[in-house]
Amino acid sequence: MKSEVFDLLVIGGGITGVGTAWDASTRGLKVALIEKNDFAEGTSSRSSKLIHGGLRYLENREFKLVFEALSERSFLLDSCPNLVRPLPFYMPIYKGGAHAAALISAGMWLYDLLALFRTPKTHRRLSAAQTKKELPMLKGADLTATFQYFDASMWDDALVVEVARHAAEAGAALASQVEAIAPVGDLSRIQEYQVRDRVLNETFHVRFKKLIVCTGAWSDVIGQQIEGQRWRNWIAPSRGLHLVFDWKRLPLPGAVVMEHPKDGRISFAIPRKDFGAGVTMVGTTDGPLRGKAEDVDRDQESHQQDTLYLMDMLDRYFPDLKLTKDDIVGTTMGVRPLMNPSRHGSEGVALQKVSREHTIEEVAGRAVMVAGGKYTTFRTMAEEIVDEALKDDVIAATKASDTRVAICPEASPDVVLHARAEAQQRGWKIPDELFERYGAAALEVFKIHREECGRDMKISDPEGFPCFEAQYRYSVRKLMVLKPEDFLRRRLPVEISRKDRGDPWREALVRIGKQEGL
Repeated sequence: MKSEVFDLLVIGGGITGVGTAWDASTRGLKVALIEKNDFAEGTSSRSSKLIHGGLRYLENREFKLVFEALSERSFLLDSCPNLVRPLPFYMPIYKGGAHAAALISAGMWLYDLLALFRTPKTHRRLSAAQTKKELPMLKGADLTATFQYFDASMWDDALVVEVARHAAEAGAALASQVEAIAPVGDLSRIQEYQVRDRVLNETFHVRFKKLIVCTGAWSDVIGQQIEGQRWRNWIAPSRGLHLVFDWKRLPLPGAVVMEHPKDGRISFAIPRKDFGAGVTMVGTTDGPLRGKAEDVDRDQESHQQDTLYLMDMLDRYFPDLKLTKDDIVGTTMGVRPLMNPSRHGSEGVALQKVSREHTIEEVAGRAVMVAGGKYTTFRTMAEEIVDEALKDDVIAATKASDTRVAICPEASPDVVLHARAEAQQRGWKIPDELFERYGAAALEVFKIHREECGRDMKISDPEGFPCFEAQYRYSVRKLMVLKPEDFLRRRLPVEISRKDRGDPWREALVRIGKQEGL
């Protein structure tokens, strides 16, 4: 990055940024990407961890967005089956609810139709009695019916890293812990940026032909670097909280759609039995951000307010469970990069009604900036972003976009089956959790476990995370881990699924990291 001249500099290492770097690299463009923190450290690791078409967006008549998202959902289910998996959803209907069963039924048929029926199963309607058999903990009073449909769960942060890996394999230069400081030179066309390596604490300049800003909730930070006080804010961020419970305390066979009677806000109770010993995530909320996006975790007043909101919703839907705040295993508070309402005429609209469509524009300095959008449609959004950048004649693609390929080819069923057979031939008893997380690369992780581990951890593996030391060493070598926090928060869901947040293992991970050259 210090010596080369790139076609594109992408600022931002969330799903939008790494997707853009991947798309551009497949077109033959020379790409650099910098991320101030770890990949996916911002919004992209604090989502509801769902790949979905957006059933509730049908109410806003956003049919194009839903169709595109459902198409991408189908692609991702096939493309990375270790990170994106089918998940049943249950939508209970109660007497006096905001939506009649007939209207919901019509919406379900439309959802299946827009998906071109590419789902594990089409939706079905359950009677109250059938619902109680499948969801015995759900409130039965005034329950008239339940609709079951399918979307998908995902490991959001791990998916970002996999997409970043594809971008690197296609030729992009990507670096985390590198902060954008200020544009340099002619600000009418920005082609040089001062950046700081936060690991070595040194600054240098990156040279390029076109700048793309994919910083989400932090878009206005870069906008102010570019234009100073003249910058007109793009973003009106909203905060969203998720509560995490032990799955045994909230044992759901699928996600439950919950509607709060006070404001009509939709939240989900989402089982994640693949997270450690098993958890159920509940969220999310939607409230205006107070202060800076990076300080959202320190906003105790909002945290308490949103916790009470979600606990009230849980008490309404699962009264017999008598859940309390003491049952909360962990929390995660994120920030959504919603567009400033004054920019697209949605002043006065409730946050949950603000469109999730993305916005791409050329701003000062001939930079391309993007904000908004849905995680599910990151790949098509990235294609649009690069298309916009290519309208500037200073760069030219030599090939067509080529991202409709397997993101995790090592996780395809045939490849995993072959890897399991190879493990059996070697006499290796590899835990299923490794195959589910890494696909055939579980062989490589387990080889590290057999040959290099056991001397330095000096503490048993966390429940649900076998071969823990080997997974850490593999993540340092292959998945861009620079700190234990990167591993515990974003390469594996340790922090989110344990009350101890992985603290008993941190000292050992620091020691092992030094052996790995960190």
